[in-house]
Amino acid sequence: MNQVEYSIRTMTMADYEGVRKLWMTIHGFGIRSIDDSKEGVERFLRRNPTTSVVAVVQDEIVGSILCGHDGRTGCFYHVCVREDLRRRGIGKAMATAAMLALQKESVSKVSLLAFKSNAVGNQFWHEEGWTIRDDVYTYDFPLNEENITRFNS
Repeated sequence: MNQVEYSIRTMTMADYEGVRKLWMTIHGFGIRSIDDSKEGVERFLRRNPTTSVVAVVQDEIVGSILCGHDGRTGCFYHVCVREDLRRRGIGKAMATAAMLALQKESVSKVSLLAFKSNAVGNQFWHEEGWTIRDDVYTYDFPLNEENITRFNS
């Protein structure tokens, strides 16, 4: 597998179109109608201006993590790497950059949700040493029924 030169940097709203374009190429990726809209991502980045990251190859966004926190726990959302560039260290480098950004904000724990059907993602997190928790349940209560998740085919 060929190495590729990439850089990791903090995501800004100027990156939104490139990030959304990437999301649309990822098989099985779930995109929410409101939260993942330009306005929704802008709201997220205003609240979390230093913790989300993108990976860039030759001015093209090839990876992204939306990362935010509540002051106690960080959370990763929409972690992805362009499918043809996986297994080259880009995902690990992005996760490390986002975790370092959380540490700078005195956040000492990070979590994420991965769909059980996401075999590639679950294998990645397992290989990186993340722990699957079986001592808690995850509950959702939708506050906006119009915020629909659609999955790429």
